[in-house]
Amino acid sequence: QVQLVESGGGLVQAGSSLRLACAASGGIFTNYAMGWFRQPPGKEREFVAAITWTGSSTYYADSVKDRFSISRDNAKNAVYLQMNNLEFGDTAVYYCGANSHHMFVGMAAKYDYWGQGTQVTVSS
Repeated sequence: QVQLVESGGGLVQAGSSLRLACAASGGIFTNYAMGWFRQPPGKEREFVAAITWTGSSTYYADSVKDRFSISRDNAKNAVYLQMNNLEFGDTAVYYCGANSHHMFVGMAAKYDYWGQGTQVTVSS
């Protein structure tokens, strides 16, 4: 059983930056590709970014690929999401997920474990 705990959310102005962190415990971290998803108010959960277990490959939603960066530190069992030039439309609860399949990293249904989420609010 893997436990994931997100941190780093907050209220910021448009154009600002935030760095989200997700700490993993209870499993072998390198057994999982890791992803970030978000759920805007009143909408479905959507893919943001993912990273392979080695960190050698990363994937992004078109809406964030020039502004967000995902990384992981396997020695610390942690994954990060650096968010730059935040926009009002980035407002959402952000979730960290662990994917044992190492495939279909853009699909929430393929993730085995989720954190509780961290709120990011961007004021315009």
